Amino acid sequence: MRAVLQRVTRATCTVEGRVTGETGPGFLVLLGVAPEDTAATAHALATKIVKLRVFGDEAGKMNRSVQDIGGGILSVSQFTLYADTRRGNRPGFSGAAAPDHARALYAEFNAALRSSGLPVGEGLFGAHMVLDLINDGPVTLLLDTAEG
Repeated sequence: MRAVLQRVTRATCTVEGRVTGETGPGFLVLLGVAPEDTAATAHALATKIVKLRVFGDEAGKMNRSVQDIGGGILSVSQFTLYADTRRGNRPGFSGAAAPDHARALYAEFNAALRSSGLPVGEGLFGAHMVLDLINDGPVTLLLDTAEG
C-alpha cells in the first residue's frame, strides 16, 4: 500500500455536490492499494498512521500523534498512486490492485483506523471526487509498505 499523508487543519471530500467525508485537524490520507496487499498490510499501515508523531507539542516540535491531539482522518482511495510514468506521456496503472480487491482493502484500512477511536471520514471509492483541504505546515509524507 501507498499513502500520501497530509497534515491538515481541515479537509472535505465532495462527490456531485454532496460531502461524503470530512475532518477537522488531523490527516488527509490518499491511499493506493497494490495487488499483493492484504488485510494485514491495511492494519499495519493504519497503525503506523495513527501513531506517527508529526503534530506539534508545547515547544512546537513534532512530537504528538493524531490521537494525542484528538484529531481525525479523511481517507480517500487513489489508485493513481501506482501510476507508472517511466515510458511515454500517458501513465499506466497495472501496478494498482483490481477494483474489487482495492475496495475491500480500502474498507479494511478505514475500519482499522476507526478501531483506534478516531473519527474517519471517507471519499467514495471509484467516484470523481473534489478534495478541499488546508495543508498544515505544510507536512506531507509518503508511506509505502513495500519499502518497510
